[in-house]
Amino acid sequence: MNKSWWKEAVVYQVYPRSFRDSDGDGIGDLNGITEKLDYLQDLGVDVIWLGPVYQSPNDDNGYDVSDYYQIMDEFGTMADWEQLRDEIHRRGMKVMMDIVLNHTSDEHEWFKASRQKGDNPYRDYYYWGINDDGREPNNWESFFGGPAWEYDDVAEAYYLHLFSKKQPDLNWGNPRVRQSMYGMMRFWLDKGVDGFRLDAVNLLSKPEGLPDAESMSPDKQIAPCGHLIVNGKEIHPIFQEMNREVFSRYPMFTVAEMAGVSAEEGLLYTDSSRKELDSLIVFEHMDVDNGPGGRWDTIPFHLPSFKRIMSSWQTTLHGKGWSGLYLNNHDQPRVLSRWGNDTEYRTESAKMFATCIQMMQGTPYIYQGEEIGMTNIRFDRIEDYRDVETLNFYRIETGEKCRSHDEVMKDIYLKSRDNARTPMQWDDSAGAGFGSETPWINVNPNYTQINVKQALSDPNSILHYYRELIRLRKRHEIIVYGDYTLLLDDHPDVFAYKRTLEDQVLLVITNFSGRGQTVRLEEPVLTQEQLISNYPDTGESISELQLRPFEARVYLCQTALSETSF
Repeated sequence: MNKSWWKEAVVYQVYPRSFRDSDGDGIGDLNGITEKLDYLQDLGVDVIWLGPVYQSPNDDNGYDVSDYYQIMDEFGTMADWEQLRDEIHRRGMKVMMDIVLNHTSDEHEWFKASRQKGDNPYRDYYYWGINDDGREPNNWESFFGGPAWEYDDVAEAYYLHLFSKKQPDLNWGNPRVRQSMYGMMRFWLDKGVDGFRLDAVNLLSKPEGLPDAESMSPDKQIAPCGHLIVNGKEIHPIFQEMNREVFSRYPMFTVAEMAGVSAEEGLLYTDSSRKELDSLIVFEHMDVDNGPGGRWDTIPFHLPSFKRIMSSWQTTLHGKGWSGLYLNNHDQPRVLSRWGNDTEYRTESAKMFATCIQMMQGTPYIYQGEEIGMTNIRFDRIEDYRDVETLNFYRIETGEKCRSHDEVMKDIYLKSRDNARTPMQWDDSAGAGFGSETPWINVNPNYTQINVKQALSDPNSILHYYRELIRLRKRHEIIVYGDYTLLLDDHPDVFAYKRTLEDQVLLVITNFSGRGQTVRLEEPVLTQEQLISNYPDTGESISELQLRPFEARVYLCQTALSETSF
């Protein structure tokens, strides 16, 4: 295993709009992040991942970029960004920028120029087309709902948008597009950025001829086009070129967001000998409660399926590739409310999830508010939601599909991205200490009980538990580099695994249920030490454990080299 600083790091994701509002306009900003760097340093994280802070009309909260070289006015100035960078570096931390490569805003100068007819050098920067009958070039659907093509009166043609209609897809088959984007990335690296999170980047290679998606259901409804687009045949040459042109020239690291990727495909992207990417953030484990209809079609969480997915990534990538470890981010509802218990066992659930994920191999990602146990939001009115995907879903479901408001809101309460985007809860004052008392999206009403100030004062809080998990990761090399073996494969409620490095074994046992569980394990060990647990230590032998609801335990065991199996 090649050792690297980014493999040993812990990343904290900041969603700038919702983190801290320093000027009282209701919108989080760069100076607000700077104000809270001491908090992040005390937490023990190594890298600050900034969500997009570029100039944007904010149709998709910054993932629709109109100018990659300017800071969004609402967030501050380039001077504010430079101060934030300097303060992050002064504290010994690093800064990672979110780079949006698949699409721009429709307000980007390239797109404005591409709309013009005639001899237009920018026309081929995007995908334009129209059928002989005046209809869309194909039957593709947007990931945000509805057709993936939008008609433009000026261009007298349709343009492709896999996401919002204000996010036209770039044509990465055009060498000038690629070189322009590489130049943009070098601009930020020259300004001192230490890494990139690459947004939706396995969509860059579109299939030649843009063929129709085949109908996948008996009623002939059009299938989403994702299976035609993810991991396209030119995607690896694109990343190899990107690595040569950009990544290999800087002491930086990359993590690529990729939906629809298996562990075997993930190894192709991250095997260092292929010179493409350092690591991935994938969706497979987060889709385990998605039904045939996708993210809004929720089915019960099935722990054995989740275990098989996580274990596949752990074993397939070991020694060659690398992935990010997460259960929360800006695109996912809060896992505490999704798969745990956010009322009676809120603290236990939050600590259990953190233990299970952070003891695996990979780079852990902590999403803002996760470390204090923030929960999903339940707005009664659709007008209180801001996420473009959520609003599109509501419009289509209550309109075209004639479902009732109450029925659709149940789906939104479970899966809306706005669940993770309410303001960070700093204290119990009006507005949760976020800044303005009237933020861009309403604060979760439970901020008076769940906030950083309360967590700091409670030695048994979720926050202090996260601090200890991070300290353990920095203290024990086995957590970073040890190999992985799943235990109790088919147990419906317990996720147990071991990590092994030389003569040490790390044993991780987590109860994903609100019921007590009895777990029996053979333990050919010489000594055992409980490193951490979310309940008081009972001093039990690990041969038979009585696990309490949502309990997590981690043991460090010393064993003879020939006796490493439980």
